[in-house]
Amino acid sequence: MNKNDILRRIRYTFDLNDSKMISIFDQADHQVTRAQISDWLKRDDDPACKQCSDMHLAIFLNGLINDKRGKRDGPQPEPEKSLSNNAVFMKLKIALNLKADDVIKVLSLAGVNISKHELSAFFRRPVHKHYRECKNQMLRNFLKGLQLKYRPVQEGMPEDPWNLTS
Repeated sequence: MNKNDILRRIRYTFDLNDSKMISIFDQADHQVTRAQISDWLKRDDDPACKQCSDMHLAIFLNGLINDKRGKRDGPQPEPEKSLSNNAVFMKLKIALNLKADDVIKVLSLAGVNISKHELSAFFRRPVHKHYRECKNQMLRNFLKGLQLKYRPVQEGMPEDPWNLTS
């Protein structure tokens, strides 16, 4: 899934402004500028749009974990150079302190029914025989469920700003 799209959806879901986004990067001991954030959040068809790297998204998600759960003692974890959908899913689950039942409820908000066994396969190590790759659609549905949970539809707002139902 496009890293810029993930960043945009998280920003929308939690109603994060530029200052808060910069603060989240700071939580992971990384400085970014308002211009960088603005370039990452532009629409994909905008010529000024710059691609958010896996490492920058990993830094942001690590900062989100620190912001939501508090910084842990000692050195900060090194950001991954390559970030899979499974890693994004796991980092969001950790940041929001969600248990398996909570994740299942979030996915059900987006119309996806999944068992605990199917869910746990996403959080296993890739070498495990029951590991399952998180496809783009599953991550999109999880992000949509988060949006429905944390930013419910308001009067006068479009019900689905990402057009996920089509």
